[in-house]
Amino acid sequence: MSKNSFSTDPARIRGRRRRWMGEVAWKYPLAVVLIAYAVFPLLYVVSASLNPRGSLAGSSALFSSWSVSNFQALSETSYWTWFLNTLIVSGSAAIGAVLMGAAAAYAFSRFRFKGRRFSLTSLLIVQMFPQTIAFVAVFLLLLSLGEVVPALGINSKLALICVYLGGALGANTFLMYGFFNSIPMEIDESAKIDGASHAQIFWKLIMPLVSPILAVVGLLAFISSFGDFILAKIVLVSEDNWTLAVGMYQWVSNQLTSRWGLFAAGVVLAAVPVLALFLALQRYIVGGLTAGSVKG
Repeated sequence: MSKNSFSTDPARIRGRRRRWMGEVAWKYPLAVVLIAYAVFPLLYVVSASLNPRGSLAGSSALFSSWSVSNFQALSETSYWTWFLNTLIVSGSAAIGAVLMGAAAAYAFSRFRFKGRRFSLTSLLIVQMFPQTIAFVAVFLLLLSLGEVVPALGINSKLALICVYLGGALGANTFLMYGFFNSIPMEIDESAKIDGASHAQIFWKLIMPLVSPILAVVGLLAFISSFGDFILAKIVLVSEDNWTLAVGMYQWVSNQLTSRWGLFAAGVVLAAVPVLALFLALQRYIVGGLTAGSVKG
């Protein structure tokens, strides 16, 4: 029997069709459902931001009316001040988390010292508890620090950045630790033979090689601090120091005077920096997340 007869055999064709239906075809409707489930809230928020009525009830019909009045009204509030505060806090927290995590991961990966395993275990245990459960202790600590160093007290953006950095060390260190272990030790040894110091090895050799994980950690730290509400609400008191999460919450906290249209417009604009950062670091993200789990 020729080869072509096998390819045109009705039984084989039906078998391939059933196999395709069982292995592949069901994935397409599932993907459509998941995409619709993910996209609908985004469309609803965009529709609410463009609805001049400024209420969720008026946004039940998507894009029933168009207006940029909500975006224009943002300039009449303290939105752009909050926006700048959020970028300062989130950017500083992201940079600090990257530097602290990289330094700790390099030390644990390259050096052998007494208490190394105990320190790694302690970091693993500490990161199991969310930082928000310690908000009472954080508040009392900042009150005491503020009496000595006002810049590190309540209502200080620097104090909020320090709080974020304190909670980011454990998770970031473990994420980077696995990636640093994937860098061969021979690179360090050859550099030492050429007379390079540990600082030169760290900054000029290791840091360029681990740029994917640096991008991942920076992005995660930025997003985490960008959307945080509880700690920012506790630390920042005055309206001029509020972040976006704290400031925009005031627009919808009262059910009688809720400004959902203004809130939706603010959310749409607030998503721009996160989206831009994600797109800029996209080529690093997949490699950084997968390579860090190869060798721990």
